[in-house]
Amino acid sequence: MMHQERIQAFWQRVELTIDQLLHSRQDNQFDADALLSEYRETLQSIDENLTFHFEKDEDEGPIEMIFGCDGYPESIHSVLTLVGAAPDLSGIRFKAFNHRYDPIPHFINVADEVCEIADFWYSLRSVENKLHLAIYMEDAPSLLDIDPRVEAVMIFLDALIGEYELMTRVWSLDWFEMPADPVDFGLKPLVELREGFDLLKHAVSPIGITVH
Repeated sequence: MMHQERIQAFWQRVELTIDQLLHSRQDNQFDADALLSEYRETLQSIDENLTFHFEKDEDEGPIEMIFGCDGYPESIHSVLTLVGAAPDLSGIRFKAFNHRYDPIPHFINVADEVCEIADFWYSLRSVENKLHLAIYMEDAPSLLDIDPRVEAVMIFLDALIGEYELMTRVWSLDWFEMPADPVDFGLKPLVELREGFDLLKHAVSPIGITVH
């Protein structure tokens, strides 16, 4: 009950303040920092893994407020429950998870480092009805959370196959050093992942993701 009450309180607060937030927008940034912090604190009282960000692809049409759970499959239900309770408001659309993106981005800027999708290769195998995805890069980091390229790859993966399917169809995600000749090792460029993933995804049961 407390979970539902907090969700209702969150949406009531959004309804009261959304105009203030939208009017603060300049160059795809929102200046209402205190309001954004309030949203984040309320969401984390519902589920500590809940996140949100804003997107707007075109000059016309509503801004999208996209909710996620930072890759934690145990929080998928929280995201779906939250968005399922969202009100209909003009000027903004509420969505669960990052969806596939077309055209697929070929460059992403993370922490002032430009990351190119062509720098990454992958292998995808189905073993005992479980999909295992491996990412290959030069100078693969020993600590994943301090390398901006890792964050870039996660953004590429969301764009290629969608955040929800990444969490529910990929059993494990591993990171390896790029071999001298990736083709000899049977690897494929990361940009081709969508096609390979779609060929295999229906043969596996929905599961969670373990990042090593």
